[in-house]
Amino acid sequence: MEHLSASPSEPSFDIAARVLHRDGMMLVIDKPAGLAVHKGPKGGETLADHLDALRFGLPGAPELAHRLDKDTSGCLVLGRHRKALAELGKAFADGTVGKTYVAVVRGVPKEPRGRIELRLSKRSPTRGWWMAVDPKGQEAITEWERIATGEGFAVLALSPLTGRTHQLRVHLDAIGHPILGDSIYGGASRLPGGPILHLHSRRVVLPQKKGREAIDARAPLPAHMRATLERAGFDPAALEAAADAAVFTPRAG
Repeated sequence: MEHLSASPSEPSFDIAARVLHRDGMMLVIDKPAGLAVHKGPKGGETLADHLDALRFGLPGAPELAHRLDKDTSGCLVLGRHRKALAELGKAFADGTVGKTYVAVVRGVPKEPRGRIELRLSKRSPTRGWWMAVDPKGQEAITEWERIATGEGFAVLALSPLTGRTHQLRVHLDAIGHPILGDSIYGGASRLPGGPILHLHSRRVVLPQKKGREAIDARAPLPAHMRATLERAGFDPAALEAAADAAVFTPRAG
């Protein structure tokens, strides 16, 4: 993982170098693991400290079209103006944006692929990000495909067909395969130097109007996931290709 500075006045990396796609409406960036997208009670560096560097000539800085967890890396979509944000927000809400994640999980699922349909709700009224499976909660659907197996772990390609907070993390823990490095739901150590969450937003596919070809942005696996996979004898590039080839069910509009 890249070192992230605690001082907004000292940017720890070049955010412009992490732009995967840019047009008049949107940007897709490769968010590093460990960078929160919003300010939190503990302070520290966030994506907001870097947005001014992504104006690229426009009067206003871009804004989030959706969210990624602090410890999740990869594709993050930003709208460059109000109209773009409205259109992108509708696309995400309607489920027309294709999303593929890659996760390293504990244990090996018996089936080669599966679908998780477990409703989710907030576990605590004061900690809105802390989620739990709840039959009375909001609909949450995740599809997954096993793309590699190792000694006591598997690599999965995932598609969240809904966009609930911590959906992938809660769903995978619920089926007995928590994500490696998940200190909230998977029991990983929270001590400094502990494993980093192995969850990466690999790909987003955004439909375009007027018959134009969809925008297809892909973020390379982060260093900590590549290192884990290489130690286990896998080629990260081959796993990226396998994740890209996974086919998931489009969400019904």
